[in-house]
Amino acid sequence: MDKHYLTPLFAPSSIVVIGDSDGEPGGSAVVSVQQVLRQTEFQGRLQFVDLHTSGTLEDLSQAHSDLAVIALPQQQAPDALELAARMGCRSALMVSHGVDAAQAARLREIAQRDGVLLLGPNSLGFQRPPLGLNASACGPLANPGPLGLVSQSGALTVSMLDWARQNRVGFSSVISVGPHSVVGIAESLDFLASDAQTHSIILYLEGITNARRFMSALRSAANAKPVIVLKAGRRPAGGEAARTHSAASVGSDDVFDSALRRAGAVRVRSFVELFSAAKCLASRYRPVGPRLAIVTNGGGPGVLAADWVNEIGLELGRLSPQGADALRPQLPPLASLSDLVDLSEDATAEHYRVALEAAAHDKGVDGVLAIHSPKPGSDPSQAAAALAGVRRNIGKPLLACWMGDSAAVESARAALRAADIPSFRTPEAAVGAFGNIATFYQNQQLLQQTPPPLSELGAPDLECARLVIESVLAERRSVLTEMESKALLSAFHVPVTHTALARSGNEAMLLASQMGFPVALKIDSPDIGHKSDVHGVALNVASGAQARDTYDEMMRTVARLQPGARIHGVTVQKMAPARHGREVFVGLVTDDPFGPVIVFGAGGLMVELIRDRAMELPPLNQFLAQRLIARARVSETLGEWRGAPPVNLQALEQLLLRVSEMVCELPQLREMDLNPVIVDEHGAVAVDARIVVDSAPAAMAGSSDRYRHLAILPYPARFEQLLPMPGGGEYLMRPVRPDDGSMLQQLVQGLSPQSRYFRFVSTRAELPPSMLARFTLIDYDREMALVAVLREIDAAHPEAPPNERIIGVSRYITNPDRSSCEFSLVVADEWSGKGIGSRLMQGIMDVARERGLKSIEGLVLSNNPAMLKLMRSLGFVVEAFAEDPDFRLVRHAL
Repeated sequence: MDKHYLTPLFAPSSIVVIGDSDGEPGGSAVVSVQQVLRQTEFQGRLQFVDLHTSGTLEDLSQAHSDLAVIALPQQQAPDALELAARMGCRSALMVSHGVDAAQAARLREIAQRDGVLLLGPNSLGFQRPPLGLNASACGPLANPGPLGLVSQSGALTVSMLDWARQNRVGFSSVISVGPHSVVGIAESLDFLASDAQTHSIILYLEGITNARRFMSALRSAANAKPVIVLKAGRRPAGGEAARTHSAASVGSDDVFDSALRRAGAVRVRSFVELFSAAKCLASRYRPVGPRLAIVTNGGGPGVLAADWVNEIGLELGRLSPQGADALRPQLPPLASLSDLVDLSEDATAEHYRVALEAAAHDKGVDGVLAIHSPKPGSDPSQAAAALAGVRRNIGKPLLACWMGDSAAVESARAALRAADIPSFRTPEAAVGAFGNIATFYQNQQLLQQTPPPLSELGAPDLECARLVIESVLAERRSVLTEMESKALLSAFHVPVTHTALARSGNEAMLLASQMGFPVALKIDSPDIGHKSDVHGVALNVASGAQARDTYDEMMRTVARLQPGARIHGVTVQKMAPARHGREVFVGLVTDDPFGPVIVFGAGGLMVELIRDRAMELPPLNQFLAQRLIARARVSETLGEWRGAPPVNLQALEQLLLRVSEMVCELPQLREMDLNPVIVDEHGAVAVDARIVVDSAPAAMAGSSDRYRHLAILPYPARFEQLLPMPGGGEYLMRPVRPDDGSMLQQLVQGLSPQSRYFRFVSTRAELPPSMLARFTLIDYDREMALVAVLREIDAAHPEAPPNERIIGVSRYITNPDRSSCEFSLVVADEWSGKGIGSRLMQGIMDVARERGLKSIEGLVLSNNPAMLKLMRSLGFVVEAFAEDPDFRLVRHAL
């Protein structure tokens, strides 16, 4: 049950190659993969079948294999794929290129109809070095190692494998995925995330189609192991039809950055940087903080490294005063410990050793970079040997920069590679590589956030908001007026300035007098995107007469500058009184393919010129809102600033949470500008607003959920239930959360050996970290885990928050056919037989039914009578399991 569904494809025990001895060769790639497979070191069963002389169906059944490799021209590929299905092959590889969308769709239809997992078309195949399997046209088999590589470029795959051979980097898997491949990027990530031989993943992307599926797989993989992404094709900001400042200043590449951060992955910008990241990942360094200590024998290279630390947003790791005092007597007289650990030109290997050990054990240091520059009398190899000795005893990242190209330096670099210490030729490259490790740590914190669609603030008036949008769409408009935009914001309790619409100069004068001066007047038109461009904004109007005259002048000017615009009148609003207010903007853009994205940055008239923007995929919680604010440059002005007191950050965070609610609950939203939002020590208020809607929701492919327009599915809080406990008390049944790891581990540790064996078919005493991560951070769209949480009051301290512990878990995972799912269930021994397991099963069956699944099934050990009895009581059909008599197959139609 724990075997991954892609195991027959990427870890087959038997392979059949389908070719055509009489037909045309399928091109150099096909010929190459046939030759490679004939010379492979693969230890499983390998046979070759001719497409047209394959014999009877009885002969074919004897050729049943896990994997069929189709080495044929593309016009023969459909026949070969159908032959593979008749042979009972569970997966197929099609090495080809140039297959268009229509041809690929036919192959996909055959594969899905016959239940065959198809890698291809337009793939160069894959390699599994630990298995000695090279089913690719990517050259010689790579060396075995801990890296998994998934690439959408065949040429880049070949180049990277060539580089890896020269730099002693090994791979667990190399997977080439081209356009229209049935098994694609997401599926490959799924497999590598669960593959024990893969410790880190490198991903080269040229584009994605299904953002929900991609984000789900990437988040799952990055939760289990480091993922480094290189993406080609950066699109600039300013789309053709941008109608708001947000859309004009945000490009798709910015959104991709935001998506990767939220997924917990790390993006690199160049081929060279990808190799640098690969070096660090190959050394199996886990994520750490941003503080890098620099140990050097030359001040100049050390300063260059320190400059780059500041440039890319890292922190210089400094020894504590106690650590520096203890180290100083062991160093040369000219050594300095002020910022860098500068050992001076007199440094020896022993000096490197004691300095590195001091830095590695200092709590103020997250990683160490050792720099060695050639000096008269110095021995690079001895210094490298000192690093190798230290490497064995520390758990923090240790990187090296051995400068120069002499034979002695090359020998030292070879020693560093042998010790699995990443070595770089320049200080900047070494610091950048450490930055990738630190970025992974920071992004992992974002990955753990799974907010619900609605915050804990007051409930919004959803009916009012939807009526506003429906009225606009009924008029066949897409742009809301300022009055409509502010009505929509008010429905979600976003603070806005009081605004009234004047249709004449006298009416403007009366409204202004009632509000009190000064006031602002703004043109109100659905056809004018940026009011200032047509002189449609007047600020600090100080009297009634000025308001009347300003109205008349504004109407004449706008009619002259934009004669075709529909004008409803002029809005009058009280000027925001904040003397110390800072102007920020909050916006929304809709990206293809990631959907809605929330934008924050500096506001005002020059927002597009300043281009200060930070982005986050919804939904947000307070942690994500805080991080979003901190990433914008304007955040530096939100504390004490030029005599102004700090702003009310909590009010700004709440405004962002409200906007997140709007984005989640209103799929018609396409663009939004709240610019400016005035924020001061008293609160935050949206002064101007412009919103664009569309009648057709931007649905994410592959989901029937009400939040299908979002790339990240919100935490499904609606499935939470408070249930009575037999004998008194109650427990909470809710979807699992990423922070449930420790409670889930305690549940497993507390199980009896028999219960652990019944659940995991092993006697493991606890879950390994990768499995624990996999069980707690899940994609609620394709799986569900419900936990029963017992809240216990400490009798000695009744005022303290209740202790929580998980006493049961039910789970289902959607099968590849997308219509059925497989379940699992475990209940703590002391709570067994009290109806908790039955309620957990009913809960996930309800969820699966809501998701549109047709059946649920599972495997139960034959010697587990209590579980079999429970299944029968719930209406499951119990059958023999043909593949293993020790199990019973239980299934239930939904």
